Amino acid sequence: MVTVSPPDTWVYALRLPHDPRAARVARMTVRAALNGHGMPEALDVVELLTSELVTNAYWHTKGPASLRLTALGDGRLRVGVWDTSSHIPAPFDKPPGDRVPPAPVDADSGRGLILVQEHADSWGGWPLGDSLLDRGAGKLLWFEVGTGRMDGR
Repeated sequence: MVTVSPPDTWVYALRLPHDPRAARVARMTVRAALNGHGMPEALDVVELLTSELVTNAYWHTKGPASLRLTALGDGRLRVGVWDTSSHIPAPFDKPPGDRVPPAPVDADSGRGLILVQEHADSWGGWPLGDSLLDRGAGKLLWFEVGTGRMDGR
């Protein structure tokens, strides 16, 4: 008899409409994928950070977004969110070692993406097709967490 073990690398992708419920759908997808792959220790932090990226895409664009979850092996997980804006917000516009100061106490926004620098092992952003011929293909914001940070620190 042959025993088949599931792979430790996998990818899920989800297209999200420009809809205020998109962040909830993204959280439900993350929950299902991580529980299905036996990664409950990653759930809280990945669900929170994914929700922040998808919410940011909804508030700052008028188009759809896409979510991609990638298990890289050895306990690492990468989450990417594509949207239609080419603007890379802080802290994604700086190297992971550079810290972005928190938003002023009286600010109406600016706190959500700072959570990424507090809870992810690494993060980044790439503008996609920002030339005149590409007509602004948007951007990809991503973060990674590994087994050492999945405890929500």
